[in-house]
Amino acid sequence: MPDMIIMLTSKQRAFLKSQAHSMKPIVQIGKNGLNDQIKTSVRNALDARELIKVTLLQNTDEDIHEVAEILEDEIGCDTVSLFFIKNRLKNKTVKSHQK
Repeated sequence: MPDMIIMLTSKQRAFLKSQAHSMKPIVQIGKNGLNDQIKTSVRNALDARELIKVTLLQNTDEDIHEVAEILEDEIGCDTVSLFFIKNRLKNKTVKSHQK
């Protein structure tokens, strides 16, 4: 059975945002930008944890909104919130054999 895509409600998004608040960033995007290695790191981190925090460092030329859109499209994650230079992501693909 194929993976199901689940959209987050505003209550779910608020809960995840509160959970991510105290988290430390797992992935940092710096001067090399959003490359394939970073995308792989994000994908692996989401597979392991489901909710992660991504930080765009000051030395990057990347735009936070563009990064969020690319990661959503290419990885299949959902942006929980964009906060200054921090980006919190939630894996939105739930495999049929889980929960």
